[in-house]
Amino acid sequence: MNVSGESKPLVYDLTYEDWEAWVQNQGQPRYRARQIWEGLYKHLWHRPEDFSTLPKALREALARDFTFSHLTPVKERQSRDGETHKTLFHLPDGAAVETVRMRYVRRRTLCISTQAGCAMGCVFCATGQLGLLRHLTPGEIVEQVLYYARKLRAQGDRVTNIVVMGMGEPLHNYAATLQAMDTLNDPRGFGLGARRITISTVGLAPKIRQLAREGKQYNLAVSLHAADDDLRSALIPVARRYPLADLFDACRAYFQATRRRITFEWTMIRDVNDSPQQAERLARWIREYGLVAHVNVIPLNPTPGYEGRPSPRQRIEAFAAVLEAHGIPCTVRVRRGIDIQAGCGQLAGERLERGKMALHVATGKRVGGRA
Repeated sequence: MNVSGESKPLVYDLTYEDWEAWVQNQGQPRYRARQIWEGLYKHLWHRPEDFSTLPKALREALARDFTFSHLTPVKERQSRDGETHKTLFHLPDGAAVETVRMRYVRRRTLCISTQAGCAMGCVFCATGQLGLLRHLTPGEIVEQVLYYARKLRAQGDRVTNIVVMGMGEPLHNYAATLQAMDTLNDPRGFGLGARRITISTVGLAPKIRQLAREGKQYNLAVSLHAADDDLRSALIPVARRYPLADLFDACRAYFQATRRRITFEWTMIRDVNDSPQQAERLARWIREYGLVAHVNVIPLNPTPGYEGRPSPRQRIEAFAAVLEAHGIPCTVRVRRGIDIQAGCGQLAGERLERGKMALHVATGKRVGGRA
């Protein structure tokens, strides 16, 4: 039995090559793999009987050999302005993950999760406060997107952007995250352009370098939050392993390999990391490493496990002004979905704790803690 608690593989866990091998094992020609792939990712079919392009015997084999969903929506919330929608999903083993849809004027952006919980331990993050239950499979990452893609299609709309910024550290679940993004990027199916996909990280420098070698055009967003090592390590414990010099060197490798602008995310915490001095240090790091960069600053989204407060507007604007004076674009983000606990991990805590207990009973292994 796999980690999800399902005895049959999830259809979205298979690569295109896996499908080619499977259809040939069924005595079918290889082009049937393309029909399955298009059914899953272009037509968004999610039941074996939907695959009208396949012979009956192959539809029956799909039903016999695979499961078509791991995600059960257990809680849905929509913000008062209707612009943000959040879903809490229950996985077969009792774990819980969250996905958020954000509607902008020209974009329909999904914020998706790669882990149930997170091992990075960022002190202000609701997911980090939960610890890690388990990695998601590639298919469980993909299925979050398809769930909302079907909803949007029913409204005559579509997913335009994906940010891998939900629960978990994507580069800690590197192989699954990359396979999921490659599946969604594949022009034979879902076909979302690489430049419409953003992968975030708290700064796992070796994995950033590995990503740079992949030859992909995915956007990279680094959750930085501080421009000196002592403060950053206090906020992000894993930063003790990867000091800022190492992290910025990895970012330079990514920029040189992809020529893609690096985004730095900065949660503004009152009287902690919101001083003009921090902005000056950040500007020096960006200049020293020759990066083309953009900085997103956003007021802290309060969580029960952290006593910090969001920075007032005046301090945020002063911080942004320092960066812009150095020629570094800076966007002051409006917090979205505060009324529905849209920050990652805020709805999952109770279910995640139950999931930890279930996995502990099933495997005899303690879960949680830090990477």
